[in-house]
This record gives sequence, structure tokens and C-alpha cells, in this order.
Amino acid sequence: MKAFVFPGQGAQFSGMGKDLYHNYPLAKEMFEKANEILGFRITDIMFEGTEEQLKQTKVTQPAIFLHSVILSKCIDNFNPDMVAGHSLGEFSALVAAGAMSFEDGLKLVSARAGAMQKACEAEPSTMAAVLGSDDETVEKICSSVEGIVVPANFNSNGQIVISGSIEAVTQACEQLKAAGAKRALILAVGGAFHSPLMEPARKELARAIEATVIVKPLCPVYQNVDALPNTDPSAIKENLITQLTAPVKWRQIVEKMWSDGAREFVELGPGSVLQGLVKKISPDSIVSGHQ
Repeated sequence: MKAFVFPGQGAQFSGMGKDLYHNYPLAKEMFEKANEILGFRITDIMFEGTEEQLKQTKVTQPAIFLHSVILSKCIDNFNPDMVAGHSLGEFSALVAAGAMSFEDGLKLVSARAGAMQKACEAEPSTMAAVLGSDDETVEKICSSVEGIVVPANFNSNGQIVISGSIEAVTQACEQLKAAGAKRALILAVGGAFHSPLMEPARKELARAIEATVIVKPLCPVYQNVDALPNTDPSAIKENLITQLTAPVKWRQIVEKMWSDGAREFVELGPGSVLQGLVKKISPDSIVSGHQ
């Protein structure tokens, strides 16, 4: 069985999607539609922009979504038995699997980027990558630290990202290193994604998600919040709303997909981060990607 997976923020690069635009009439049409919906020429930034321009949240999230979704419409063999996306990538997965329209998906991703940006500006916060520690130790130390710090991404065995206020994350990093973690490294991100500090963004996005038409996808979508295969539109909506303040259970998703029969994982979108994570989690799987 084949699983298609979609990357999240951080996978962007200058020139992303340019080949698609020039080689596929459908891609060109979709990119131009996106420029219209967003009200600015995101294609100019994607194809020719600097790293700094691409790093703006209002650009990064729609750019990665567009690259992934348009790719899924242009490749010949997009025939998934199941799909999943890492954080932002879940929106790409849902559109690719037919659960929502391209236009609605893009509007939601744009709204999500704006809401997250506002939440980041409201309170200084950060994230840190923790290597060589287990779930239990990370959870225990996060809950013992004063202030807000929580596990945000369970990326692979021994690779967990924590998220919260700058002070609490810094303190948790020190304690994790003392408890035997190989590394605990503050990341260059705009804020505390997938933590309680995203609550204002969650509330704002909830209204947009509730107003969006979501239908039964062509195949199960394994969602970040519960790492389970979902096809019920109301459950999908509920999980999407919860996603901003809940951890991304990526390791658990890949393990569940494998146990449900996935043997081939194909990453659609910029970068190859998910291919690396899948290989770590499920060494016997066949892993490839399209950019």
C-alpha cells in the first residue's frame, strides 16, 4: 500500500514550484488563481525570492501548501491508499485527497498563517529540538518547569520538539541535557507553534474551519492530533481546529500507517525532511519524493 505525505513549514526554498509552473498548464492556472486569491504575486517570491522573503509566515505557509497540492494534481501516479501531512502539511493532504477544494484550502492556510503570526507577536515564544531523549522524560520535565513549555512535535524516535515561552523552553533545555539528552537546541522560529500560546490563533482559525465545506476524502487522512485514519468530515474538522495547540504525532502516524499496511511512502512538496523521518521510524519502508 502507498502513503503520500506532505511537508510543513521549514521546507521552503527559492525556486520552489517554478518547473511546475512552466511545464504544466494546469499548474500555471492554479498558481495564477492563488495569486488572485491571496492578493499578491506569491509566485514571484516562490520562484525568485530571497530566503528572508520566503521566511515570512504569510508567504511560507501558502507557498508550501501550493507547491505540494499543485504537485499532487500534476504527477501521473497520485493514487494514495492513505495520506498525512506534518502540521501545515495536513491542509495539503486534505486538499490532495479531495476533502476540501483548492480555493478553500488556500484561504484557510492563509488565515492560519495570519492568525499564527498575530499570536507570535503577542507573546515572545520559541521552540527547541531535543535529541536523544524519550517521550516520557520530555513530558515529565516540561510539566515540572514553571511557565508554558510542552512537547510540540514527536518527529521520530529520539527527536522531539518542545514549544513555549522563551524562559520555560530555555529552562527545560537545561534540565533535559542534565537528564541525558544528547542535544537541546533552540530553533530559529517565529513562535511557540503547537502549544497553549497558540490559543488565540486556534480560536480565530476555528471560525474559518467551521465555515469551510469539508467532505469525505478519497482515502483515509491520518491526522496530527490523534494519529488515526479519519474519513468523517466532522472529526476531520474537529482535529484541524485542535491542531494548532496540540502536538504533532508524526512518529505515531508513520507507525500507524505501517501497521495498517503502508509499505511505500512518497513525499510531495519542497524538501525531503519527511523522507528522512519516515526512514528513521520505519526502516523497511520504500521512501521517495517529488519536488
